[in-house]
Amino acid sequence: MNKKEQALLIRLARRVHRALAAGLFILFLFISVTGILLGWKKNSNDIIMPGSYEGSTTNTAMWMSLDTLKSIAFATLHDSVSPALSTNLDRIDARPSKGMVKFVFENHYHEIQLDAANGEVLVVAKRRSDIIENIHDGSVLDHAFNTGNGIFKLFYTSILGIALFIFTLTGFWLWYGPKLIGKQRNRKKG
Repeated sequence: MNKKEQALLIRLARRVHRALAAGLFILFLFISVTGILLGWKKNSNDIIMPGSYEGSTTNTAMWMSLDTLKSIAFATLHDSVSPALSTNLDRIDARPSKGMVKFVFENHYHEIQLDAANGEVLVVAKRRSDIIENIHDGSVLDHAFNTGNGIFKLFYTSILGIALFIFTLTGFWLWYGPKLIGKQRNRKKG
């Protein structure tokens, strides 16, 4: 590739890099900020994500049934947070090593941790990490528009992944292209 072609490629890379940066600035801002917050979620003193508390025993033979614990979690949700909240569960997270069962709800980002042996409420907390993750991966739009099929998340992550790949290529060429031209210039002088 001659110097003129390399310079043309550098100008094209600069235009593509600049256009993508301008067009996707807000989305990359969301991705970077939410990524930082997600990286810190377990080190946020329970602000972003509640820590996992310990129950009274790790002996699962002494644990209450999941149905009983679920009933306690639902009653706690309605008594401690709001009776209007849905009891639809996203997941039940049993932690045998901690003697605890965590109930995470689907539509409102709350969790309730119970001592698995006696049903004592260990914590009732908001899971801000789930909200942040939904913004980070674009699924917040699927929730907002109730798509149910993840189409916004798929589109969002595809566009941003492709853009990041293009940024990497054009950024590399913006760095390496001038060095290559400089090397060729120095060879001709020598």
